Amino acid sequence: MKKFFQQYYNNLFLSDRLFAVLGFCIVLFLLKFFFAWLGDIPEIATGVVFVLFFIDIFILYRNTKGIEAKRITSKRLSNGDENPIQIEIKNSYGFGVNARVIDEVPFQFQLRDKDFKLHLKPAEVKSIHYNLRPTKRGEYDFGFIRAYVSSPLGLINRRYNFDGANILPVYPSFINLGQYELMAASRYLTEFGIKKIRKIGQSSEFDQIKNYVGGDDIRTINWKATARKGGLMVNTYTDEKSQNIYCVIDKSRVMRMPFEGLSLLDYAINATVALSKVAMLKEDKAGLITISENIGSIVPADRKASQLGSIMNVLYKEKTRYLESNLEALYSAVRSVVKQRGLLVFFTNFESLSALQRQLPYLKRIAKYHLLVVVFFENTELKELSTAPAKDVEGIYHKTIAEKFIYEKKLMVKELNKHGILAILTPPQKLTVNVINQYLALKAQQRI
Repeated sequence: MKKFFQQYYNNLFLSDRLFAVLGFCIVLFLLKFFFAWLGDIPEIATGVVFVLFFIDIFILYRNTKGIEAKRITSKRLSNGDENPIQIEIKNSYGFGVNARVIDEVPFQFQLRDKDFKLHLKPAEVKSIHYNLRPTKRGEYDFGFIRAYVSSPLGLINRRYNFDGANILPVYPSFINLGQYELMAASRYLTEFGIKKIRKIGQSSEFDQIKNYVGGDDIRTINWKATARKGGLMVNTYTDEKSQNIYCVIDKSRVMRMPFEGLSLLDYAINATVALSKVAMLKEDKAGLITISENIGSIVPADRKASQLGSIMNVLYKEKTRYLESNLEALYSAVRSVVKQRGLLVFFTNFESLSALQRQLPYLKRIAKYHLLVVVFFENTELKELSTAPAKDVEGIYHKTIAEKFIYEKKLMVKELNKHGILAILTPPQKLTVNVINQYLALKAQQRI
């Protein structure tokens, strides 16, 4: 008996029902002082409660594995996305039980609501489903799965601790990559409105000669093949392949700003993974350069099967720095690493026109050798402030300042375009779609 209590005491909890029944017995003892006719009823009732109490202990603890539970997750989590988590719980008792299941999620989520109540019939298996949305890359440590089980008597709860402890890495967003693949294959993105890209036959790399069908561009008719075949034949073209597509990510302090839980760096990293996947699907070479006060990581452009994994492994550990980016070092790195003309997508952020003008000479030098697209962000909070009605003089002042900053962002786009540099000014939430659309448009326009 001593060994029994030493083994199970810490996992035995008295239920609210037991306290209610004991409270009723105490009331009976008090009433006995005023109503002698109650006789031995309080003692009998108390004795019955204690007998049932020990019966409840016996039926719950005679089976060492009355309940089994396990957590089912993927091997890694996707940053900024809803990741499905499943808990599978099985009742091995010969009777139905009520269970309260608590999952100890990583502390980064600051959640205490993963508490589920369910009833399990004998030998029944049930699944609990919920989602977690991480907002930072890194390692997330899951704790125990704790199940509190009660029998039909309901006088005690037995706690089961299942060692579901495991550490899952949170990688840049990869859940929606399949969606972007399908969109790129059909040459348009529809998530934020359809933006069509010209169909096959408009690029400069020859594909094949085929029979003319209605709708083909008559300018592509191959007259020599037509004369030999005796029917109209046309040339078809496909997108040029094996172009260098480099994503350049600014890791300086300007990328620390948060939107909906994610920093601008995280949005840039997620967009980089998606663009790299689409570029390789289009048979271009994807590469990566990170920059802060010094050059960070460099992944030379390639389209081998493991390239996306190499890019994700590098981006998994990237963090923002506190100093300003050194674009002179970036120019030197681009000249030494990117040997032939390619597309450079530079993810950064400028909050003022003067900040852009300090970096503009280096951007112009890079644009002399490559097609440069500078991607920076709309401040959505300022946009909301500028559209909200002003209620007092202070509100008018805040609204005017917000409109000034928004106007400056538009001036930055014009300034970049004036020097032959493409610019994308986008809300963080629409970054991935806007960047991929720009890439597909440049492919269709034969710019790369």
